[in-house]
Amino acid sequence: MKKYICSVCGYVYNPEKGDPSNGVSSNTPFEELPDNWVCPVCGAPKNAFVPED
Repeated sequence: MKKYICSVCGYVYNPEKGDPSNGVSSNTPFEELPDNWVCPVCGAPKNAFVPED
């Protein structure tokens, strides 16, 4: 699964870890995150994320 990086603050969403503090379990691909999910660090919207190379 591909990691995604917040273009605002640099936070890396790692699908293997998920985002448990915001109710996203581990092994959740970025594409399956809810549309209203935001960066847990800076609050940027999901569309501010870019795939990690």
